Amino acid sequence: MGDEVIVRGSAGGFAQEITAGGHSLVSDEPASAGGGGTGLDPYGLLLASLGSCTSMTIGLYARRKSWPLESVTVRLRHSRVHATDCADCETKEGSIDRIDRDIELTGDLSPEQRTRLLEIASRCPVHRTLTSEIDIKTRLRE
Repeated sequence: MGDEVIVRGSAGGFAQEITAGGHSLVSDEPASAGGGGTGLDPYGLLLASLGSCTSMTIGLYARRKSWPLESVTVRLRHSRVHATDCADCETKEGSIDRIDRDIELTGDLSPEQRTRLLEIASRCPVHRTLTSEIDIKTRLRE
């Protein structure tokens, strides 16, 4: 945590080169949105971050408890819904962003262990960040 992520792109298109911690990847918009489809779109990257953090957190907890978890699969979808259609939301006007997260646990786990691991999913650091107040400070660099 705390490593700088650098994103560079040409003003002529959507494709972005991302470097972080010695790793490189590409983000782009799909062709249907005017991009080249050369990488995940920004929401795909966000979902990948949440999904990988969720899986890592569940796996770590199971290892610490010596539970027989074999694998974790996290499926995520992003959508926008009308606030009036969201029974659990504080906002009641306009639309809100919704992330649906389905978790599949493979292994000889008891029902109690499965329930506990589902609870642990919401403790992953990215989940906590996304559900907390976020303060983004933006500066122009010369």
